[in-house]
Amino acid sequence: MHRDVLFAFFAAVFFGVFATPAFADNRVALLIGNGAYARVPHLPNPVHDAEDVAAALKRSGFETIVATDLDKAGMDEAMIKFARAARTADVAMFYYTGHALQFGGINYLVPVDAQLNDEADLRRLVRVDDVIADMQPAKNLRILVLDSCRDNPLAAQLKRSIGTTRSASIGQGLAKIDSPEGMIIAYATQPGRTAEDGDGRNSPYTTAFLKNVETKEEIGTIFRRISADVYETTHHAQLPELSLSLIGEFYLNGKLQITATPAPMPAPVDPCEAASEHWKSAEAINTKAAYEDHLARFPTCLFADLARAKIASLTILDPAKDKRRFDGLWLGKLVCESTASGLPGFEREFGGRIKDGVFHAETGLVGKPGSQIFDGTIEPDGSADILQKGWSGAKDPFHRPLGTEFNNRYLTKFDGSHASGTRSDRPSCNVNLTKR
Repeated sequence: MHRDVLFAFFAAVFFGVFATPAFADNRVALLIGNGAYARVPHLPNPVHDAEDVAAALKRSGFETIVATDLDKAGMDEAMIKFARAARTADVAMFYYTGHALQFGGINYLVPVDAQLNDEADLRRLVRVDDVIADMQPAKNLRILVLDSCRDNPLAAQLKRSIGTTRSASIGQGLAKIDSPEGMIIAYATQPGRTAEDGDGRNSPYTTAFLKNVETKEEIGTIFRRISADVYETTHHAQLPELSLSLIGEFYLNGKLQITATPAPMPAPVDPCEAASEHWKSAEAINTKAAYEDHLARFPTCLFADLARAKIASLTILDPAKDKRRFDGLWLGKLVCESTASGLPGFEREFGGRIKDGVFHAETGLVGKPGSQIFDGTIEPDGSADILQKGWSGAKDPFHRPLGTEFNNRYLTKFDGSHASGTRSDRPSCNVNLTKR
């Protein structure tokens, strides 16, 4: 009798342990929601977004750090705490909801006490590339979610304060980031576009995230479904951008496994069973990467030929791919001919780089006499406004006081491995560039 009771007790303990979800890995998440901005209208959703996402992630085994309505000091403190936690984590997630902006192709997160009068005030913001660096020590998976592409009055304020010549460096929405290996980067909408705040407790993106994150699906499938849900609920007005650089599969909430008795042999699995549902998500996202993912998963199924056709058409029309054809090192020569009105002629040479369609070059120690910088974004058709900013040196042809700041604009056209442009206010000044 005692032996039967003892057996029943151990059986109950055994099945109880194995029927409870267990998370063997160490997971940490930082959730920041900034809505109570001091100098622009408040955002209603971010605090709710951060709190609700934290609750969902806790149920998926995350240790969460929740911080809302942070000034710059508060954001720095939260990031330091998160960076330390990520060092020993297997999975690290950073989820930000609030205002953000891009300047010169760099993304910044905006604390609630931010005031932007000129470029120097960008140091009062948090750089997204610093966040990515803090997440790198996590061993298996890093997830960055930016629900932050709202129409930003702080960016508009900065544009007005720095003037039209330099305001081209401030892009709408956020700039696309190349995803390091083992990382997912999810934006609420496509680079250069703005996202909606929504009418409910949460933003459209966070609403879709909460709907899908606790499902027992592979992490890539979860994020593709989030994108498809946002696209549908916003009536095709907002299409999230997703960058995945993962090897293998990862599950936040894997299936339960009971090992008390050997499991029966499973029935043969139809490799095309999930193809139809996955195709709907791919069509909703409608990017080359989404169709390539479908083709990789279901190469012999019903929609494979259609996926190949979609990939072929988007390969021709993809603006991002078109812009990147100019990426590489470039050698430039600036020539100004003397004019009848007495303007002197001169020549300058400089070297620069194009990355993801963005041109940048520097000569000298930036900000010091004799130094110059050149910046510009190349459009899909090869046109670009190259903005030159410089400080007069000892051999200045115009005999300006040492260190005098000047700005010029060159209307430039890239074609293959060559480019040429003309200064907007002085047609006798030309720039020629050659790809090395």
